[in-house]
Amino acid sequence: MLTILGFAMIATFLVLIMMKKMSPIAALVLIPALFCVFVGKGAKLGDYVLDGVTDLAPTAAMLMFAIVYFGVMIDVGLFDPIVRGILKFCKADPMRIVVGTALLAAIVSLDGDGSTTFMITVSAMYPLYKRLKMSLVVMTGVAAMANGVMNTLPWGGPTARAATALKLDASDIFVPMIPALLVGLAFVFVLSYVLGVRERRRLGVLTLDDVLEEEKESEAVLVGSGGSGDGKVSMRKGGTAAAGSGTDAPTSATGAAASGDDDGFQGLDPNRPTLRPKLYWFNALLTVGLLTAMIMEWLPIPVLFLIGAALVLSVNFPHIPDQKARLAAHADNVLNVSGMVFAAAVFTGVLQGTGMVDHMAKWMVDVIPASMGPHMALVTGLLSLPLTYFMSNDGFYFGVLPVLAEAGAAHGVTPLEMARASLVGQPLHMSSPLVPAVYVLVGMAKVEFGDHTRFVVKWAALTCLVILGAGMLFGII
Repeated sequence: MLTILGFAMIATFLVLIMMKKMSPIAALVLIPALFCVFVGKGAKLGDYVLDGVTDLAPTAAMLMFAIVYFGVMIDVGLFDPIVRGILKFCKADPMRIVVGTALLAAIVSLDGDGSTTFMITVSAMYPLYKRLKMSLVVMTGVAAMANGVMNTLPWGGPTARAATALKLDASDIFVPMIPALLVGLAFVFVLSYVLGVRERRRLGVLTLDDVLEEEKESEAVLVGSGGSGDGKVSMRKGGTAAAGSGTDAPTSATGAAASGDDDGFQGLDPNRPTLRPKLYWFNALLTVGLLTAMIMEWLPIPVLFLIGAALVLSVNFPHIPDQKARLAAHADNVLNVSGMVFAAAVFTGVLQGTGMVDHMAKWMVDVIPASMGPHMALVTGLLSLPLTYFMSNDGFYFGVLPVLAEAGAAHGVTPLEMARASLVGQPLHMSSPLVPAVYVLVGMAKVEFGDHTRFVVKWAALTCLVILGAGMLFGII
């Protein structure tokens, strides 16, 4: 019964948010609370929630102060050269912009932290997507998949968990997987190219001057007509019109892009009052030092970002009113992301506390036919897609993988093969509703979580299968 209720709870959550019948925060709180009552453990709901909050509190603290830190770095102009460099390379070509998004996300992912990757990637790329009226779910989807492939780095988390769970060396798991992971990353770049070509056909190839000039003309037309325009402003340069054409972008995302406000494009405004050009190298070195300390694990990540946020605020904005203004400017993102994390704590707390996640994992293992024993690495790779999506990495690697590995060992499948196969699902995992970093991604990109899910799941699952196929082809899995 707990198995059925667990799957039913997850399915209900996904259906409601994808159909936009409930907000993610409300669904993360109310649905598990209701199912907790169905299980007959409503009296223990408070304990489950507090356990979940305790587990995720450090993550919430890290995200809160990381958003403040990188938000201030955007304000003071740290990423302006990156945006200008990408603009120069992309030349407002949607195809180059989408490929550039994947490349930037993959490079930044070397720090091993998804939240940092998404903050930097969205900060650099969002202005381009907004100004050119490109599909924002393409940006979030490509960034999530690139980060998912890179999340398998030994310091990224999953590889270390697999090594710990099966008592193996992380390098023995990861190094042989490099060829398969490179194939997966190459597939993400190819997919980015294809998605970018689709955007190019829809929007055409423009220059930034073209876009700015057409926006000025559009504003003049709207002002001249008393603001009664039909909203079909042309964005065409050898392509189809942006308005009224088919696109994967959700209404909520494109609405911000078409609204005409420029707050999302201030990364290129050379005159904004928050710029601190004299402190550029201080801010750059501080950021490099922070990321180095994070990779070297000199201090816990929440502590590093707490100290970093306090330091960057104090140095760049020594006056208290200015500090308050910067905090207020980023309060919306902080509240949305931290609220989502604590809401997710209810979901994970109920799943684990009621025992639903354990029963779901056991059921998945039990339904595997005995004849599949010699192919347990393949089975593990396939199971990693849904299991790492529907449960935390901790739950999968410490709860499910040891059981699968034991079953595989009985048929001569080595723990190393099982560990490598377990990494296959990471590109899909990074868009799981149980991953706090994904809320940073969709929150900063102003994309509905349900829209992101509908767009990315099929492509991320295909990326996982490509990695699995490459691993089997190379004899790694």
